[in-house]
Order: sequence, then C-alpha cells, then structure tokens
Amino acid sequence: MKLKRPSPSAFAPRRSRVNIRSNILQIMPEDPNQNLADNSLTDDERPLFVYGTLRRGGSNDIAHFGAGSRLLGAARVRGALYDLGAYPGMVLGGSAWVWGELYAITQSLESRLDRLEEVWPQATGEYRRSQAMVMLQVGHGERALSALIYALDCARAQDSALIEGGDWIIHVGRRA
Repeated sequence: MKLKRPSPSAFAPRRSRVNIRSNILQIMPEDPNQNLADNSLTDDERPLFVYGTLRRGGSNDIAHFGAGSRLLGAARVRGALYDLGAYPGMVLGGSAWVWGELYAITQSLESRLDRLEEVWPQATGEYRRSQAMVMLQVGHGERALSALIYALDCARAQDSALIEGGDWIIHVGRRA
C-alpha cells in the first residue's frame, strides 16, 4: 500500500487534518502551500518517526513542544502497533505497516522527547530509542531513510490489543 499525496482540493475544509479515502491515509498540512516534499535535513537535525500522540492533532502534538521540529511528511514503517490505553506502542519488524509522520528534530527537542517517552538506559524502560528504515512519502513515490523511533519493549506489548491497520489516529477515532 502506497501513501498518496493529497491534491490541492483535498485541503478544504481547513478543520480536517486527516482524510481517509479508499484505505489510503492522506495527511494534510495546516498550510496548504506547505511543501511536504521538502525533506532535506540541516546539520543540526535528525529524522524522527512519530506514530501516536506526538502526531499532529494528538494529545502530545509535537508542535506543543515549541521550536525544534519540522514536518517532512507522511511516512510508514514495518511494525505492529498496540493500544496501551491513552497512547500506543510500536514493536518494530514484521510485514505490517505502522502509519505516522516524519519530522526533522533538533537535539534539544530530542532530549525533551526522551523525558516524555521515559526512555531509560536500564531494562525497566517502556520505550527504547531505535533506528529503523522509514518510507517517507515524496511526491508520487517514497524515499527510504533511517530514522529515530521510540519503539515499545516487546514484553510490554504481550497483554495489549493489536491495532488493526497500524494507525493510531484512525483507531482513536473509532474508539470515540
């Protein structure tokens, strides 16, 4: 399944941030003139894939953290997404896709996100900082690149429900 770049007419009305058609997720920028294909990174940025509450419109929308993040576009990664209650957790690997967004973030923001995600160096942490190959939507195609992901410790997913379709935003909408 490929991500589909939305047409300019898909940006109306503005209150709609996520549009689902034919089982294809279209993520639309707040500003319809924003170029989602501008995915170059500066020297002080690194790519971060977000799949849950850090996504636009989520309870921890990355924009709430102020400066230090820039949307690169819609993206997906191989993995399994689990419902942990108020937030999801992703286990990397497998054949299914987890849907989200790719951001360029600064080191300063990365440190703040580490605290939010409670990343610990010892084995008791719920999340691990991982690197994985992410498929970023670029125009009508995709670009593969390695990105930081806050991945769930596999043991923490054992008693949690798998989110069919791998999209937290859609899943939360169905729960409401």
